[in-house]
Amino acid sequence: RWPSLLKYYSHTDGVSWLEEYKARHNAGLEAQRIVASFSKRFFSEHVPCDGFSDIETLGCPSHFFEDELMCILNMEGRKGLTWKYYAKKILYFLRQQNILKNLKEYLQRPTDRQSFLEGAVLIDQYCNPLSDICLKSVQAQVDDITDKVRKVLRTKNPRHPSLASKAGEVLIPEVELQRQVLDAMNCVLYEQLKYKGNELDYYNSLNSYIHQVLIRRTGIPISLSVLYLTIARQLGVKLEPVNFPSHFLLRWCQGKEGSTDIFDYTYIDAFGKGKQLTVKECEYLIGHHVTEEFYGVVTSKEVLQRMVGNLLNLGKRESTDQSYQLLRDSLDLYLAMYPDNVQHLMLQARLYFHLGIWPEKVLDILQHIQALDPSQHGAVGYLVQHTLEHIERRKEEVGPEVKYRSDEKHKDVCFSIGLIMKHKRYGYNCVIYGWDPACMMGHEWIRNMNVHSLSHGPHQPFYNVLVEDGSCRYAAQENLEYNSEPREIPHPDIGRYFSEFTGVHYLANTELEIRYPEDMDLTRVTVQMIYSSGKE
Repeated sequence: RWPSLLKYYSHTDGVSWLEEYKARHNAGLEAQRIVASFSKRFFSEHVPCDGFSDIETLGCPSHFFEDELMCILNMEGRKGLTWKYYAKKILYFLRQQNILKNLKEYLQRPTDRQSFLEGAVLIDQYCNPLSDICLKSVQAQVDDITDKVRKVLRTKNPRHPSLASKAGEVLIPEVELQRQVLDAMNCVLYEQLKYKGNELDYYNSLNSYIHQVLIRRTGIPISLSVLYLTIARQLGVKLEPVNFPSHFLLRWCQGKEGSTDIFDYTYIDAFGKGKQLTVKECEYLIGHHVTEEFYGVVTSKEVLQRMVGNLLNLGKRESTDQSYQLLRDSLDLYLAMYPDNVQHLMLQARLYFHLGIWPEKVLDILQHIQALDPSQHGAVGYLVQHTLEHIERRKEEVGPEVKYRSDEKHKDVCFSIGLIMKHKRYGYNCVIYGWDPACMMGHEWIRNMNVHSLSHGPHQPFYNVLVEDGSCRYAAQENLEYNSEPREIPHPDIGRYFSEFTGVHYLANTELEIRYPEDMDLTRVTVQMIYSSGKE
């Protein structure tokens, strides 16, 4: 693990390695203590959002704490699934907190010190905190592309000023020399490296993450524009971002520098293989006329705002992710830039309320909204009332209900929690994590799912299952069968319910502290958790 810790030390430091080892050892014990406590504290929450106060005030170096979490995540074998599940949650939270601090520091800098590439990397890191993404690595990949452009440029003009060792520090004044750079860039990016706009899968969030744009060589207008602009500036050509509606563009000055005449610029479509457009062609691109203000240059903060806005819209469209992680992450980013935006504060409050998580945080947000905009008192009052009711209900919760398969009323339940099953009709593999002796869903769900067409209808056991595609489903007993070739189910919530995969089935999370009667046959016992949200 030393390479991952090396960056925290300098060759000139006088380090007491014994003290460092003691600090690392104590951080490991603290991390293990917190991870072990999380299952009991957050099992009934879909996403552990609150209760991180003891992590925020760590009494040990955070990089040592993270190192221990990584050790847990990298444990070999099929054991420790619950520890891995919560270690991942904690690491996600810790890294996001650090990235948010870096973003706020970035936004405090003078505009001329706000690199567009660095801003894009910060957004990428926040939405993918468990991935190995760093500015240094991304910059190295961009530098590699820049070197390829120089090679092409050298064949066209061996004396081009962009080939000088300090190119990029001084802008090239001659328009023709700038044009040679852009032609070489288009050759490398779109002909040699085959970069292109992702027209077939435009609404994939990967198109917005700069490290994925470099890996997959495709993206959307704004992400490709950030890459294009960065390379051009490194070669001495000043391109500027244009917040054009529906299609982000770059502009290249053909007249006097700083001109306010929109016709003094050529507009570049990085999504369209670097095509150079006139004002009229820009309007043809989106199919309607726009006013001059939309051709103006925007700041790095406004570029980030649009990138985050794209992710927000994708998060709202996302239907498979029950935790709405992308929407939550993009809201965090937007409110880090614009903390007093009432519309997005209200969206965040409604989202947490809908998920039934972090009610105290919801009240704080609502109080902030009321102070910013008293006209919101109707919506705020409604949410405050229902959030307070949720807090009271949570205090009155008596814990999980225990159900025994040996009970006479449960005699028709054939399958146990932890079994790997296969759906007879749809063919998906899944693992059972709960059951009901009969369908417990409402009449509308039963009608929509055509349950009455089943031979036993709703009057048969139904099972909560985690499916290999990452979804959670509610399946009738007659539609399930034992999987003759059981294998691990790659579901993100596996560790929440199970501690180990034996190779044949999963073992239930031992943190549930299930107590059985002394004369109980444990092979006939299954536990079903009933949650306050009623959704699971």
